[in-house]
Amino acid sequence: STMRHLPYFCRGEVVKGFGRGSKELGIPTANFSEQVVESFPSDISTGIYYGWACVGNGDVHKMVLSIGWNPFYKNIKKSVETHIIHTFKEDFYGEILSIVITGYIRPEKNFDSLEALISAIQEDIEEAKRQLDLPEHLKLKEDNFFHLPEGKIVNNH
Repeated sequence: STMRHLPYFCRGEVVKGFGRGSKELGIPTANFSEQVVESFPSDISTGIYYGWACVGNGDVHKMVLSIGWNPFYKNIKKSVETHIIHTFKEDFYGEILSIVITGYIRPEKNFDSLEALISAIQEDIEEAKRQLDLPEHLKLKEDNFFHLPEGKIVNNH
């Protein structure tokens, strides 16, 4: 059922997550609010995906995304976390994050150690970079979805 939902377009505010991505893993992730997470198709498989992401009206970057229960951290709520493959100078809490999920890498799995988790994420990032260079994925980088109409959202005109 995973591929049926792709590409999946989603936009929402970035909220503070558990603060673990950057601190423990050195891999910062952007978390969507619960409302956005709850709007995802309920039958979309948990696991690791890749696609494109854009903060506000900024540039579109490659990203890796995890949908799941984070078994490593024994979460009780589903979370959707986006790691944008780009170095940002500052946090972007409160900004609007627009993403297009274009492909699936692997199911969620538990890890025996933080090191194993980190190296799996590094492999996911390399895989995402390779896939996103393919023409069928690359073309979504230019999708009009990423061009927020200036002022429109505020005034509803």
